[in-house]
Amino acid sequence: MTKDYLFEVGIEEMPAHVVTSSVNQLAAKTKKFLQENDLSFKEIKTFSTPRRLTILVEDLAEKQDDIDEVKKGPAKKIALDAEQNWTKAAQGFVRGQGMTTDDIYFEELKGTEYAYIHLQKTGKKANEILMGMSDVVKTLTFPTKMRWDSQDFEFVRPLHWLVSLYGSEVIPVKILDITAGRKTEGHRFLGDSVVLANAGDYQDALKDQFVVVDANKRKEMIVDQMKDLVQQNNWKIKLDQNLLEEVTNLVEYPTVFAGSFDEKYLQMPQEVLITSMKDNQRYFEVYNQAGQLINHFISIRNGTRDFLDNVVSGNEKVLVARLDDAQFFYDEDRKYPLSHFVQKLANVSFHDKVGSMAEKMQRVRIIGEFLAQRWELDEQTLADFDRVSEIYKFDLVTQMVGEFAELQGVMGMHYASLAGEKADVALAIKEHYMPKTAEGELPQSVVGSLLAIADKLDTIITFFAAGMVPSSSNDPYALRRYAYGIVRILLNQQWSLPFNEVLPELVRALDGQTPAKMPKTDDQDEEIASFIRDRINQYLQKNKFKYDIIDAVLASSQQDPIQILAAANVLQLHHDDNQFKPVVESLIRINNILKKAQYQGQTMVEPRLFTNSSEQELYDAVEKLRTISDLTDLYDAFVDLQPIINHYFETNLIMDKDEAQKNNRLAQLNTVAQLTEQLGDLSKLVIK
Repeated sequence: MTKDYLFEVGIEEMPAHVVTSSVNQLAAKTKKFLQENDLSFKEIKTFSTPRRLTILVEDLAEKQDDIDEVKKGPAKKIALDAEQNWTKAAQGFVRGQGMTTDDIYFEELKGTEYAYIHLQKTGKKANEILMGMSDVVKTLTFPTKMRWDSQDFEFVRPLHWLVSLYGSEVIPVKILDITAGRKTEGHRFLGDSVVLANAGDYQDALKDQFVVVDANKRKEMIVDQMKDLVQQNNWKIKLDQNLLEEVTNLVEYPTVFAGSFDEKYLQMPQEVLITSMKDNQRYFEVYNQAGQLINHFISIRNGTRDFLDNVVSGNEKVLVARLDDAQFFYDEDRKYPLSHFVQKLANVSFHDKVGSMAEKMQRVRIIGEFLAQRWELDEQTLADFDRVSEIYKFDLVTQMVGEFAELQGVMGMHYASLAGEKADVALAIKEHYMPKTAEGELPQSVVGSLLAIADKLDTIITFFAAGMVPSSSNDPYALRRYAYGIVRILLNQQWSLPFNEVLPELVRALDGQTPAKMPKTDDQDEEIASFIRDRINQYLQKNKFKYDIIDAVLASSQQDPIQILAAANVLQLHHDDNQFKPVVESLIRINNILKKAQYQGQTMVEPRLFTNSSEQELYDAVEKLRTISDLTDLYDAFVDLQPIINHYFETNLIMDKDEAQKNNRLAQLNTVAQLTEQLGDLSKLVIK
């Protein structure tokens, strides 16, 4: 027999961003708890609102299965020692079954006596096991926790009630001084308490009390109402999924409504309006059919349509107050030239161990010019970069960004445009913060990409120099995200940057340009290069490359993300080809010979020492390979080279007694190995 089991944790309003993750966590931990206790069930459904975390376990067994079986243990000679005392093996055998050595008996099997026990166990009832749900709740984790009264117990918000129903039976789970029953709470303002007769009554009973407990249904209600409203008014909206998820978890009974504001505010940059609406008030901005932002917004009320006019009016007043502030800041900031704000950056600390924001901008200019020259960017790009590097942090000291921190970079772009700066210069101010998340949007302009890389490299280099290196569990300055962003931008722009070569040069160029002590040793340079290499690893994993290919390309001395990705693409493309195994094996054989001979590359190939045609044939083929820069073509050339290598080994004794011949042949193999290195350490590949 089975029944549904309902378990609800009623609490004060949770922050919207923890609701979904918390109820999913409750479901996952409950699943593990039931499995560990051998209670079978069909599936676990989740329900959640800002005031409750609920699971419904469908078709939960009434009891554990009974056990009646014979267990075979160690042989008698292992179970008993010479004095006929029970050994640790015997004691461990019965202890693992919850029995004692008195329960052991011996029987012969194929001429050998073994220890046996007859295990008979009546399965525990579900209502006994489910009392352990209190422990499940206590293991839930949250970004922040609270204590209340004099309790040591911590939770995301104070507990108010518990519901625990197995079918119609109350399971009196107790947490603190709250004992679970069958009473739940309706909407805080519109509903009443509900006494549930059965676990299956939950959704319908609460809907009558203005609580839609299924988050997906609440979301559907919001979307459907928004579509109707937009259609009625001939509007358009951009349905931000993150905002939709948030408002879904802010309400228990959603009602969508629209409001408006004075058109005069549309003269401000639209990002200011959207930030005021979306980030500050959780409103959806509205557009006309031409895609232009208009003076309306859509929001969601936690309740019915009763007195909705009052709700609309109140929301409009709150928004207008925010827009009035924004308008004031916008007008005040525009009274001053950009130089007014740039001068203030000397007094703005980037970090007390690294220096001011003005000093950071000086270092970023050095890094950017170094990279621009390396990549041979045109003079106009370099001129635009030099200009933007002089000003790009200025908006941090504007009144608008001081109030709306989310607009840093964005307001810099707008203010720079209004001040007459070139479009590429203004855009780079916004783009240098990109990507804002690990997989966020990348800068598209060349100047913005260059500034973004230079700014992030400066942060990583100076923070490592100051000893602020991320640990395995802590990265307070988001250096991993910066490094991953650098990798993504380099790949997007197809800019080559071998970090093992470049970092020492950059450190030397920056030496004396920062209060922080710059790295002086190769170990510190390698530490930063390794840190960035780990982000390349992250990128390759994210893009589903085989694990052995990742190991192979990252084991190479090559540190350029462009070349590493190119090598990974070639190996991934051919990994399952019929020719892949013999080609790789022949190249690995060369490396193994060189390692065994401890060859250090001390000699050059001397064609005059060749004694047969196979040596000349390999020499000529390798000379052609040296001219190949594309790794796809290089791999194809290795395929053609494979029979030549085989013939070479069949014809020549590599470790010849003649020292000159031996060294010449090792040198010849080394030329192949050096070319192979471009694809990585092929010995890491798993070939079948």
